[in-house]
Amino acid sequence: MSQNTTPPRPSPTPARDDGWAAGGTIFAGVLMTVIGVLDVFQGIAAIAEDDVYARVGDYVFKFDLTSWGWIHLCLGVVVMIVGFGVLKGAAWARIAGIALASLNIVLQFLFLPYQPWWALFSMAVSIFVVWALATDGSYGRNTAA
Repeated sequence: MSQNTTPPRPSPTPARDDGWAAGGTIFAGVLMTVIGVLDVFQGIAAIAEDDVYARVGDYVFKFDLTSWGWIHLCLGVVVMIVGFGVLKGAAWARIAGIALASLNIVLQFLFLPYQPWWALFSMAVSIFVVWALATDGSYGRNTAA
């Protein structure tokens, strides 16, 4: 009898712990797409009518509401495109998603005087997106055997 000395091949299926991260990544892609669409609507509302948002308090960082509208419109389109990339499993979209979600956290913090509750909600969603994209290890794994 001969003994088989070939090392075992890695399984093409993800490990059990990767299920949560992979599911979170898909959910992050969906959330990025939805947040992108909502940011586009938020930007259009700010560009179209300056009376849509009421300013709450006086803050050090002040922008014209039309400027905020263009910022949200452009960011929303880019976040939406990257969200589709995350759903397709593109590695570039994962890195871009982390960067854009981080940028969205900062911009929503600066937008707090205009829409405090929505800004806080969007910041929380962006924090989840950063976590989900940063913890998914399936992007760097070569599953072709």
